[in-house]
This record gives sequence, structure tokens and C-alpha cells, in this order.
Amino acid sequence: MEAILTTPMAEKQTLIAGTEAEYRSRLFGFIRGKVKTNEDAEDVLQDVWYRFSQITNLDEIGSVSGWLFSVARNRITDFYRKKKTANIEDFSYESDDGEINFKEILLADDNNNPELKQFKNLFWEQLLEALDELPEKQKEVFVMNELEDLTLQQIADKTGEKLKTIISRKGYAIKHLRLRLEDLYNEFINT
Repeated sequence: MEAILTTPMAEKQTLIAGTEAEYRSRLFGFIRGKVKTNEDAEDVLQDVWYRFSQITNLDEIGSVSGWLFSVARNRITDFYRKKKTANIEDFSYESDDGEINFKEILLADDNNNPELKQFKNLFWEQLLEALDELPEKQKEVFVMNELEDLTLQQIADKTGEKLKTIISRKGYAIKHLRLRLEDLYNEFINT
């Protein structure tokens, strides 16, 4: 029987294919939750896989999962920065539950859109006011997770609290902030 020789390129292709099979659905779900359409999610996902395939030494990546989700988050941000629109509604995402996610508005490029710039300033004012209304520990969890990009597990480790406690605090914070900021959003799009 003849030994099958594998080249470093063949090994890399096999590793990439295996990684894509393992993470594709989780990555797609993560991205889809942050963009408006399946097509946008596919575009971002393709960019993540392209960047992964361009790495010369895959062994240098400590955590493939962490790397993939970090790149996906960055590609989503870039996606919204590049997107040119004159309509504020294009920067929001309404989930299947009807809940509004304003994070895309805060990431949007407002250089050529005075209306968006004004809305972002007002939104930041309202967000900071709403955050000040929260109990300190809920505010801390929200800021660390949403603004500093720490995972809930990292927050639990950092604070010494149980993960369930951190999840609960984040949930209460999100519920309060959505109620407070939803009125602002609705007022803006109905003017």
C-alpha cells in the first residue's frame, strides 16, 4: 500500500474545512442576530472564512472560536461603517421578538448624515441617563459586556460572582434600557 503524502497546504485546507463545518451554524446565528438579512449575514460570514483562510500559520491562533467570533464582530462593525444610507431605520435591527437593538446606530458612520449624528448624540444622552437609573451592579455588567466587549463568563471571573447572577443582572439591565430607549426610537422614526 502506498503511503499518502500530505502537503502543508493540504493539511491547512483540511483544517479550514473542518473548522468551517464545526463553527458555521454558530457563527451564522451570531452574525444574523446583528444584521438585517440572511444575505448580509452570509456576506459577513464569507468574509470571516476568507480571512481565516488567509492566515499563514493556523497554529498561532490560541483559540479558534475566540478568533472567529472576534473577527465576525469586527466584520459586522465594518459592514455598518461602510453601508451608506440616509435612513435611520436602516441602522436598527428588530429581532424576531420585536425587540430593538440600537448598537448598530452607535457604530454607524455619521460623517455625511447630520440627522444620524443628531440622533446618535441624543441616543447617547438617553443611554447614559438610563444607565444611571440602574442599580450599580446591573450597570457595571451592562457596560463591561456591551461597551467593553467582555463576555459574561469573563465578567463573572473578574467580579467573583456566579455566571447565573451576571446573566440575571444583564437581563434586568437590558429590559430597563429597551423600555427607556424604545420610546426615543419610535419618536424618531415617526417624525
